[in-house]
Amino acid sequence: MLQKIIDAFEDVEFLKADGFDNAVIGVDAKTDRLIYSTEKVLEILVKEHGMKRDEALDHFYYNIEGGYVGEKTPIWCFDVFE
Repeated sequence: MLQKIIDAFEDVEFLKADGFDNAVIGVDAKTDRLIYSTEKVLEILVKEHGMKRDEALDHFYYNIEGGYVGEKTPIWCFDVFE
């Protein structure tokens, strides 16, 4: 999905969350911000980083979703409800 977005918006430089390219589910064309699936991010943390689900949730909320890195900060789609 990420490569399709980059190809479609070739003049736009997106801010990406390192290690979570496979969690991209779309783009907000008004703000040129990538949209990430929270569920996919959690799956990556569990499968690739060996975290338990509750550890992954804590890590996501504190270290990923809670970080602001400017106006291009990615959008986190909360497609999971615990």
